[in-house]
Amino acid sequence: MTTMVEHLLDRLCAAEDDPNPAPATLLLAAHPDDEVIGAGARLGRLRSAVTIAHVTDGSPREGRDAQANGFASPQAYARARRAELVAALALAGIDSGNLIELGFCDQEASIRLIEISRRLAALLRELRPLALLTHAYEGGHPDHDAAAFAAHAACAMLRADSRPAPVLIEMTSYHNSPTGIETGTFLGADGHAVTTLALSEQQRARKRQMLDCFTTQRHTLQYFRCDVERFRIAPPYDFCWPPHEGVLYYEMFSWGMTGRRFCELAREAADALRLRASLQAV
Repeated sequence: MTTMVEHLLDRLCAAEDDPNPAPATLLLAAHPDDEVIGAGARLGRLRSAVTIAHVTDGSPREGRDAQANGFASPQAYARARRAELVAALALAGIDSGNLIELGFCDQEASIRLIEISRRLAALLRELRPLALLTHAYEGGHPDHDAAAFAAHAACAMLRADSRPAPVLIEMTSYHNSPTGIETGTFLGADGHAVTTLALSEQQRARKRQMLDCFTTQRHTLQYFRCDVERFRIAPPYDFCWPPHEGVLYYEMFSWGMTGRRFCELAREAADALRLRASLQAV
């Protein structure tokens, strides 16, 4: 028997020409381009039903990424990434009026977990989406893991206030594996049902066009596929422990974050939000 939660996931994953309306969805992405990587082919289906909130502006404060891409400042780099985003989403029929910027700096979301969680909870109260689509907790990028934490925390905050919480759905991104970076699959998918959507030639072409809009991210985006997209109902996480044993993908870079430090910050945030019991079991 299909549950109401599974039915909502089915609605989100239905074909673009499905006569049933897409569910009202808030897509929480860590950076501009993450929504296309994880759900580019879904955006045509969601279109007017989706609001996309970005945790960060995609521009690290220290400025190395900005300089490497030929920009004079992190602010100029952030504006360029925003313009790329608007151009990409226009290909899916999504207007810039459907975008919300939470305003945090790239690579700093982990140290702002409390603020992000509260901002997201306020957004959920205001928009009242049926679905919250976001990143999995898998150690690929600390901002991705921060978005996952905030999504679980915000939903727990709503439930604690006896308010309805949206169905929490995950899209794929990337994580470390024995053979290096792994994209387009979920870490630890065993035991958790995954919906795999094979994209049509038309969907693949449009997703590739959307990704091509992010010219500043060309090197990174070469690792992501355009033939399938995968989604699942978010499994329970214990944010007090790293998502997997061994080296997390982001620990291989000088981004100022480790799995151990992230878990310390998650514990502190859970305590401050009075959600420790929920986020150790969730």
